[in-house]
Amino acid sequence: MFYYLSQYLLEQGARTAWEGTVSPLRLFRYISFRSAGAAVTALVLSWWLGPKVIVWLKELKFGQGYMDKAEEGGGLAARILSKRGVPTMGGVLIVTVLDLSALLWCQWNPLVLLTLLSVVVLAGLGFYDDYLKITEQSGRGARSQLKLWVQAVLSFFIGVYLWRLPATSRLVTDVMVPFYKYPVATGAVALGLAITVLTIVGSSNAVNLTDGLDGLAIGCTLIVTFVFLVFTYIAGNARFSAYLQIPHVAGAGELTVFCAAMLGAGLGFLWFNCHPAQMFMGDTGSLALGGALGILAVLIHQPFVLVIAGGVFVVEAVSVLVQTAWFKYTRRRTGTGERIFLMAPLHHHFEKRGWYESQVVTRFYILCVLCAVVALSTLKIR
Repeated sequence: MFYYLSQYLLEQGARTAWEGTVSPLRLFRYISFRSAGAAVTALVLSWWLGPKVIVWLKELKFGQGYMDKAEEGGGLAARILSKRGVPTMGGVLIVTVLDLSALLWCQWNPLVLLTLLSVVVLAGLGFYDDYLKITEQSGRGARSQLKLWVQAVLSFFIGVYLWRLPATSRLVTDVMVPFYKYPVATGAVALGLAITVLTIVGSSNAVNLTDGLDGLAIGCTLIVTFVFLVFTYIAGNARFSAYLQIPHVAGAGELTVFCAAMLGAGLGFLWFNCHPAQMFMGDTGSLALGGALGILAVLIHQPFVLVIAGGVFVVEAVSVLVQTAWFKYTRRRTGTGERIFLMAPLHHHFEKRGWYESQVVTRFYILCVLCAVVALSTLKIR
């Protein structure tokens, strides 16, 4: 919105006495300036709205009055403070601030609008899941099959939309991998659609599984988002993308502004979510943020870079899959289910080993930064 308003004023002031006065508005043509504006706007809005959202959620009694997964598992001596009573659905704050800031500072192209719409859909799905947990006062929520179906349909729609649009069809038909400058497959529509669905659905659920400790999911999301802020800026710049030999995607530069808004909104939420948390993002936030990362990776033709940058998310998700599969296999074979980890997701395993919550979060941050550095290195190592 600010971009269009600034250009209108520049056009109206051209060759008039006001031309010199409105000339600074040319700054709005620069993605870097608008990205900074989006980040600051999202951060300030989060700080301003955060306390109000916390009070509002408490008044609605949208707090976690049921046992979380860690408490259900028992034996967590490091968990000093109970999570009960802390407002959940804090993802409403993140998504509201993110979308508003992006709409204010972005140029509205199909890539941006597709991302914003998808974030709202996933946030709505997460809100429904959180609402069921609160009203039923249990950790079950919506059926996993329902959530997977909604995520898969949305992801498939995104894949088909990109494939049918001539300007973006190669984002689906050509398959790119890190550390290699050329597509490893071309014209692979079925494979491309499968990768698109797996990237978005997998990322959305992986962030959701990581959301179990104060500040863990949002902090790791911020680190991965910074990686994609760099990638979107380069992918949207024809000169930089040609020099670094990565696919150029017209309009992807505006996703940099979206990433900046996501950073601002995430930092603002972390202000209230750091230990001891004043509110949780819930599935409302985790499904939306994870899905946003997956969509960004698809839109700039780098889905496998997300696997590297989001290594912590990948390990968390794999720990759940491995634990569940092994437990079911051993129970079917011997009658007694066995565990590989003390508890899954992996962050609870380390809690049961005696790590304090803040230790787990900080050490996972360090690992996430390491994954981010490796992901950024793919820009030059090809």
